[in-house]
Amino acid sequence: MRRISSVPRPGWEGIIERQGLTYSLNQLRDAQGRPTGATSHYWNESAAYEFSMAEVLHLETVTEELHRMSLEAARFLAEESAKKNSPWRQLSIPDHALDYARVSLERGDLDLYGRFDLLYRDPSEPAKMLEYNADTPTGLIEAAVVQWFWKETVFPAADQWNSLHESLIERWGQLREARPDKMLYFAHTGLDDTGEDIMTTAYLRDCAQQAGWSTQGIEMTDIGYDYVADYFVDLDENIMNSVFKLYPWEDLMTEEFGPALALRAPSGWYEPAWKMFLSTKALSAALWHLYPGHENLIPTFLGETGGLTDYVRKPLHGREGDGITVVRNGIEEHHRGSGRYGAEGFVCQEWTPLPNFPGAFGEPNRAVLGSWIIGDEACGVGIRESDGWVTDPLCRFVPNIIRS
Repeated sequence: MRRISSVPRPGWEGIIERQGLTYSLNQLRDAQGRPTGATSHYWNESAAYEFSMAEVLHLETVTEELHRMSLEAARFLAEESAKKNSPWRQLSIPDHALDYARVSLERGDLDLYGRFDLLYRDPSEPAKMLEYNADTPTGLIEAAVVQWFWKETVFPAADQWNSLHESLIERWGQLREARPDKMLYFAHTGLDDTGEDIMTTAYLRDCAQQAGWSTQGIEMTDIGYDYVADYFVDLDENIMNSVFKLYPWEDLMTEEFGPALALRAPSGWYEPAWKMFLSTKALSAALWHLYPGHENLIPTFLGETGGLTDYVRKPLHGREGDGITVVRNGIEEHHRGSGRYGAEGFVCQEWTPLPNFPGAFGEPNRAVLGSWIIGDEACGVGIRESDGWVTDPLCRFVPNIIRS
């Protein structure tokens, strides 16, 4: 894999916005977290990452193997979290939620998608898993749509590791065939002020409609519960049997209707409840426990350092780099936190620096590969790069092509 220069298209800002990437401007903040008034662009087409076909095949194989291993880890966590004295009960998930997650896993509730964050430089070393975003992964529009149209314009003769759009439609079709009802609700939260959640939900809704679903959008706060009839309803009191929610299970389960949802244990919610076992950073520790020394894993330990002196301390439910602490030689070098994450517990993952692909003037570009899986198949990548060691909301998305 190598990073190459590319000339931005005239009027590219308007182009990507019309294609759905309406959240490209990052609001810069000072050291105290206060807005500075300055902005930077999330989408960066002044560069591209170039793969060989052999690298793509390697990354596809790794992604699908990690997904298979993660399903085994989910079964392990389901069993261990039911034991009173097991250290693997430390998932910061309420008991009623764990019960629902186990039921969902045992009956094989179908899932839609997920995104592995991988560390990869070149064929001299295998790709390694940083974490698995299995419940509410975003970064989808830029990976599935925007970078494809960029390639078609800028590198029309090249290929791209990207079958996301077609795969999503196909998977939604499979999910539709498995459901007796053909109405699918798409729920998002209005708390996201960037617009990414609502645009991601709208894109997935469009894919579902192309697969034959009837759909309806709704905000999470507008979902109601009929305690007499014992079912969830929309604003018109219609029963909601099939629901896609871009909202974390760990939050949903601690809110007012969480216990009722767990008790009713519906099978038509996407992502399914068993993804609670995969959306915690404890998954990385469980994988290392089950597959110690695996070449695609990084040593990770639940609630302890595991004897590591250089490590990254990650909150179990942290997102976008929030709450992460980097410790090297026993000394804290970096911490980013808003106070939201950290109290729920943590894992310690061996310090494994991101590969750096310096720019023309030596500026750092530390890359993370977001490798997407739909159903059980790897189908594309989105690459984010950062100045620092932690991929945070100020990262940049850079498109990719396959070297002919």
